[in-house]
Amino acid sequence: MIAGLPDTVRFVERDWLSSNQVFLVDGGEATVVDTGYVKHAPMTAAIVGRLLEQTGSRLATIVNTHLHSDHCGGNRLLAETFGARILVPEASVEDVAQWDEQALTFAATGQRCDRFQAQGGISPGDELVMGGLRWRAHAAPGHDPKSLVFHCPEARLLISADALWENGFGVIFPELEGESGFDEQQAILELIATLDVDLVLPGHGPAFGDVGAALRTAFSRLEALREDPTRQPRHGLKVLIKYLMLDLERIETERFVERFRVASIPRHAAHRLGLSPDRAIRDTISQLVAQGQLAEDAGWLIDASAA
Repeated sequence: MIAGLPDTVRFVERDWLSSNQVFLVDGGEATVVDTGYVKHAPMTAAIVGRLLEQTGSRLATIVNTHLHSDHCGGNRLLAETFGARILVPEASVEDVAQWDEQALTFAATGQRCDRFQAQGGISPGDELVMGGLRWRAHAAPGHDPKSLVFHCPEARLLISADALWENGFGVIFPELEGESGFDEQQAILELIATLDVDLVLPGHGPAFGDVGAALRTAFSRLEALREDPTRQPRHGLKVLIKYLMLDLERIETERFVERFRVASIPRHAAHRLGLSPDRAIRDTISQLVAQGQLAEDAGWLIDASAA
C-alpha cells in the first residue's frame, strides 16, 4: 500500500503504453479510473478482476479522465466482462456516440481503440463518490482540451491524469495542431497549486507526494516549450513514434512511414517544423535510433524494448 492512500483506494502503476489505473471500492461496488491501451486490455481486465476478488466487490463504473487511447483502450473489454457503465468527460460524449475517431484522436495519432458506448458524462464542477470519498471534477485542458482531473479535499488526493506527473506532464497536443495549449496547461498547473493535495495519482509514472517539486518542474518545462517553438513538435513526434512502436513492436520501416504520415497530428507537427511529413518522420526515427529507443535491421524498424 502507498502511504497516505485510504484503504478504499488502490493505485495501479502501469507503463508508457497503458495509463495507470485508480481502483476505488465503496461497499460492494468498485470504480476504476482509466483503462489503459487496447493491446493491454486483457492484462487490465486480469488486474481489475484480481482487485475485485480481493475486495469482494463488483465493477460498477469506469471513469475516464480523457479519451486518449492509452486511457480508454480497455473500456470495451472491461464493460463487457464486468457489466460496468462508462462515464466520460461531457465534452466527449457526442464524439463517443458518433465514434468520431478524428475528434477522439485515434485516427489523428495513428493509434487504435475498441469502440465502446458511454452511459453518461462528467462536467467540470461535478462531484462523484468513489471509494467512499467525494471527488470534484476540474477541467484540465492543455494536454487534451477535454480532459478532467479529480480532487478529493477530504483525503487530500488528486487524480491528475496527464496534467501533472512527477517529472512533467503529457504532450500539449493542441499546440502541435497550431491551437492554444500552453496557456491552458499553465492554468491547470496554477489551479493544482491552490488545491489541498498531499498525494498525486498521475496517469503515468509513480504516485508522488512532493507536489511543490513536481509543479516547479512542470512550470520550468512549460517555460522551455514556450521559448523554443520547435521543441514541442520535435518532442511530440518522438513520443508518438515511440508510442506506436511500443504497440507494433516490429514493422518494415517503409510501411511504418506510410502508415504514420497519414495521421493528421504528425503532419501538423511536421508543418510546424517546416518539414515534409516524410522528412520529419524519417529524421525523428533516426534520432530515436541514435538514442537507443528504436533499432533498424535490414529495412525493419524495431522497438528496442521488445528486441
